[in-house]
Amino acid sequence: MTTGHAHKPRIIVALDFPAAEPALELVSRLEPGLCRLKVGKELFTRAGPRLVEQLADRGFDVFLDLKFHDIPNTVGRACQAAADLGVWMLNVHALGGRRMMTAAREALGGPGGGRPLLIAVTVLTSLDAADLAEIGLEGTPAEQAGRLARLSHEAGMDGVVCSPREAQGLRHSEGEGFVLVTPGVRPVGATADDQRRVMSPTEAVRSGADYLVIGRPVTQADDPVSVLLTINADIDALI
Repeated sequence: MTTGHAHKPRIIVALDFPAAEPALELVSRLEPGLCRLKVGKELFTRAGPRLVEQLADRGFDVFLDLKFHDIPNTVGRACQAAADLGVWMLNVHALGGRRMMTAAREALGGPGGGRPLLIAVTVLTSLDAADLAEIGLEGTPAEQAGRLARLSHEAGMDGVVCSPREAQGLRHSEGEGFVLVTPGVRPVGATADDQRRVMSPTEAVRSGADYLVIGRPVTQADDPVSVLLTINADIDALI
């Protein structure tokens, strides 16, 4: 599994559904060449590992977005369990610290061998500076994301989840081989929903993002394939 430059498709569709049935209905309309898929906490809790295996069996790269954050041994075992499901990428929370992230990396083994990409969450895109101050973290989201990205890189993570607004700075500081996954991406004209630090797909790619997590603008569209084709064409036009 390469951890270098992004490969198509760059879009990761967030399957933020309450059950397997509507998720699979949407996926039946998509193709692996159009997008990758993200399974998060709600859907995984309701549908379980079987759904992840079904998506992988259909040829989709699956990002298991559970943000593991626990003692090192527990997180290491959880990462092993996720890898056994055949996921393409999984994540931990950088606030779990260096030892936790190192345990996650060691549980998956070194580069190669088809292991999943392992990335760390820096600062949730729903948080702003006031939210950080309230929980005792001083500085801006960008400053906090920078500190956690450096720690993640040192601990052996393949990359981080970050706001697209932090992507440019992190690309400069962490280099081209460090994977940047950006939620908070909304096509022009889409609503921001509960994201506070948002950017359009082309802006995010210009800023250095490798993969773009997009949910409702695709999953709630009348024609999700058309939306994906348009976004992919806009991104391709940048290259």
